[in-house]
Amino acid sequence: MPLHVQLGLPNLLLPEFERPMTTQSPIDPTFSAPGRFWKGNIHTHSNASDGVRSPEAVCATYQEAGYDFLALTDHFMAKYGFPIVDTRPFRTGQFTTILGAELHAPATQLGEIWHILAVGLPTEFAPLQKGETGAALAARAVAAGAFVAIPHPGWYALTAEDAATLPDAHAVEVYNHTSQLRTERGDGVYLADQLLARGRRIGLIAVDDAHFACMDAFGGWVMVKAERNEPEALQAALKAGHYYATQGPLIHQVAWGSEEVEITCSAAASVMVLGRGSRAAQSVLHGQTRVRLNYAAHRAGGFARIVIADAAGRRAWTNPVYFENGK
Repeated sequence: MPLHVQLGLPNLLLPEFERPMTTQSPIDPTFSAPGRFWKGNIHTHSNASDGVRSPEAVCATYQEAGYDFLALTDHFMAKYGFPIVDTRPFRTGQFTTILGAELHAPATQLGEIWHILAVGLPTEFAPLQKGETGAALAARAVAAGAFVAIPHPGWYALTAEDAATLPDAHAVEVYNHTSQLRTERGDGVYLADQLLARGRRIGLIAVDDAHFACMDAFGGWVMVKAERNEPEALQAALKAGHYYATQGPLIHQVAWGSEEVEITCSAAASVMVLGRGSRAAQSVLHGQTRVRLNYAAHRAGGFARIVIADAAGRRAWTNPVYFENGK
């Protein structure tokens, strides 16, 4: 029996998390898209570049852990023979793979070699061309059909100015597990928020970037909403932004009203709606699974996004929604 019925209280006296959902708000496109959610890691390495395990062993590791799909993204560099590892032989009826690579070109503002994540590359994708920049390489990957992301920006101090030179990128890694384990630089939220504040429309992903020199798997992944667990369907959903990123918490539904957003999720310690600059609204209460937050002040900033955190501090992130002229 609901708490307010047990206590004989009217709905309006209840805190937000206890009130029945009464609005018919539009469902966030990620959650209204057809299909179901599929769990996958889209940044991983094998011994085809600087990882420890073979491609077959890496695929088996993720399949045995209950993942639905994996993108093996070895370093696309001359010293490794520019590998785009063909993982198609490791697909099964319940597990699939997407071909990809981590691309490299000179050079960021700090003089570091560019890292560019490309998921969904053809096996014949050409090596780095003479004089090719990071921006040109990313654009060529997009033209080849890839979902392109900016990986581990915190790991090598990538700036918003650097990221602005990759206008074709679909997403930013807001969490990179191996970078967090090995360097405490796994967070990329700072870059995503800077880009969003400048009007950039970009998605948010979480990944392992596992190399298996230590146990750096199963720390961050994406939940992709698609009708089929097939490479083409998954890649189309990634490009459409029909996914959320997580370290563990599940987001079941998000509905955006004119001033309030309703979120249902697995047990959370905090649920937040964040916007430009310091704009934020939150509910902090252990065990909550349904929250309504007012985000009216976020509209003028141009975007809003949801973050869930559980009692262990693990987070989940939705992709942003956008507002034109504060509407």
